[in-house]
Amino acid sequence: MKNALQLSVLKVRQPIGDFYIASIPAKDLVEISYSDVRRLVRDQRDLEMFLGIQRPVSPKRIKEIKQYIDGDDATFPTSVILAVDERCAEYESITDSLGTLSLRPFQGEGDEEAIPFERIAKVIDGQHRIAAFMDEEGNWCLDFSDKPFEINVAIFVGADVSEQANIFATVNLAQTKVNKSLVYDLTELALSPSPHKTCHNVAVSLDREKSSPFYHRIKRLGTATPGRKKEPLTQASFVEALIKFLSANPVQDRNMLLAGKKIGRASLGDLERLPFRNLFLEGKEVDITEIVYNYFCAIRNKWPKSWEDKDRVGNLLPRSNAFKAFMVYLREDIYPKLDARREGRVPSIDEFSRCLDHISLVDSDFTTRNFAPGSGGQATFLRMLRGELLLADLIGD
Repeated sequence: MKNALQLSVLKVRQPIGDFYIASIPAKDLVEISYSDVRRLVRDQRDLEMFLGIQRPVSPKRIKEIKQYIDGDDATFPTSVILAVDERCAEYESITDSLGTLSLRPFQGEGDEEAIPFERIAKVIDGQHRIAAFMDEEGNWCLDFSDKPFEINVAIFVGADVSEQANIFATVNLAQTKVNKSLVYDLTELALSPSPHKTCHNVAVSLDREKSSPFYHRIKRLGTATPGRKKEPLTQASFVEALIKFLSANPVQDRNMLLAGKKIGRASLGDLERLPFRNLFLEGKEVDITEIVYNYFCAIRNKWPKSWEDKDRVGNLLPRSNAFKAFMVYLREDIYPKLDARREGRVPSIDEFSRCLDHISLVDSDFTTRNFAPGSGGQATFLRMLRGELLLADLIGD
């Protein structure tokens, strides 16, 4: 392990004070940084207090980022923010705004505690990005040794805890969460295929086709489309339901296809879980679109009044709860019965209609009184589709 790190830096002057912009190899950043997670502790007088400024890490988020950085187009363009004790930093100017920042451990003097190399930099923002380069023991993950990856950092030298907390709060409160529908819509600009891009293309095709059950019913960007009256589904709801037919790991599939690697065809066992897997791998987006089209045409034909009545308050059928339940029903119940997975064929509207004949629900049953909003109502609706629950049982008749 190194005992010092020298960085070429750009000095930035802002109202909060000066800080430094630099580029650090991911391995070096892992070695010098640590996260100060907010926690409840007791002092020597047995008084409780909260320490630390960071939120606890999410293993799920770290796993997602690990997969992302394994791709050939991985990038972290925004800065990881670090706080460095002034005793561990020495700046030497070259010009008014350029210089060299040397980071090294503090050996400790008198009653001052030493600061070791591995705790030179406290992470103010970006702990998940750094953790993604670590193994289970918190050390540099050798899996990334052959992938050069530098991370741009903003380094605050000598900022006290209150200033660090202010920076953390300002950065995170100012961020606006990106609408998932917008993210999925942008996949059409990607040159390489991916599960998300295929699902987006299917959604767009069904939204544009005038004869489609979904004509002008999908919010492409997650918000109302100008010129349209009612769009009961978001693109995010559509894509996230359909992608479960194609891929168990969409990010991994995307990375492999981006790298030009061939993905083997799915076995019959895999198709039990991912019925459209081989259609996706063979580039048969039109077939996937036609299957979804035919299935929901059968649904529209069986309950035409509720399907078309988008304005009726509490009408469940056009909305995401019913859509998600119908998609689960297609994947787990209907498609296996039709045995279309093995053949890779497109079942007709009539075939799907026959699979719905046993369902006794009528148009007037699709109400929030019978099916509450949220996952609970969705689960209840799915049970009724499967014949596990009768409407009389639900309303207590």
